[in-house]
Amino acid sequence: MTLVAGVAGRPIQQSLSPLIHGAWIAGAGLDATYGAFEPADDAAFAALVGEGRAGRLRGLNVTAPWKEQAQALADEVSETARRCGSANLLVFEGGRVRADSTDGTGLLAALAEQAPALRLDGAKVLLLGAGGAARAAAAALKAAGAEVAVMNRTRERAEALADDLGLTVAGAEAAGEAALVINAVSVAPDMDIFTLRPDAVLMDMTYRPLITPFLAAGRARGLTTVDGLAMLIGQARPSFTGVFGVEPPAIDVRRLALTAMGETG
Repeated sequence: MTLVAGVAGRPIQQSLSPLIHGAWIAGAGLDATYGAFEPADDAAFAALVGEGRAGRLRGLNVTAPWKEQAQALADEVSETARRCGSANLLVFEGGRVRADSTDGTGLLAALAEQAPALRLDGAKVLLLGAGGAARAAAAALKAAGAEVAVMNRTRERAEALADDLGLTVAGAEAAGEAALVINAVSVAPDMDIFTLRPDAVLMDMTYRPLITPFLAAGRARGLTTVDGLAMLIGQARPSFTGVFGVEPPAIDVRRLALTAMGETG
């Protein structure tokens, strides 16, 4: 029987996940499909999870705005997802739903690939945002030994994240001290790049465009930058294995994604 999986979010039309997973499915010779689902609201997302529980889906990657609800609907929650308070992966088997979070794995993989000189153990990190992806990033960074300070437009959400994961809420000095600044929101941060350390690394979780205004400003100053596409691919690898039970084949999915985006990399 053909295995059916996909990604759920709203909006979802521009997601590259179907392209990436589809290439791996073809390369691995699997009898499977991977599509995009855009539920209209929370109830529709819950109904989609019900389809998986009924055996009509094998797995779902989950993006905004349903990462927290995905975790809440699961029967089993990995320790990683529990620490994050959200899940970006649901696997369905035997009428049960397993939740996991691979965003942190993807973030660490992206940093290792594009900022290999960065040492996270003991590093000061400024995290901009307090949503599901930011939670996953914070949990992974803290586990790697980083000192994470979080800043969010709504201070109460930053405080909640800091309390949950044992972080600090960023003060005025955080930007100038950070070895790594991560933008985990969909808009460009209002930040003076010249207040950052000359050896700071900038990362943006957004991958459309590949080089966001935040990263472009960092590059213009000569800073090392890490793009969101590297994180997307990094989190997709363990997601593919979790859903289909095999490692992704050795295919240059980044090149495929860049071509689909009209980017040169």
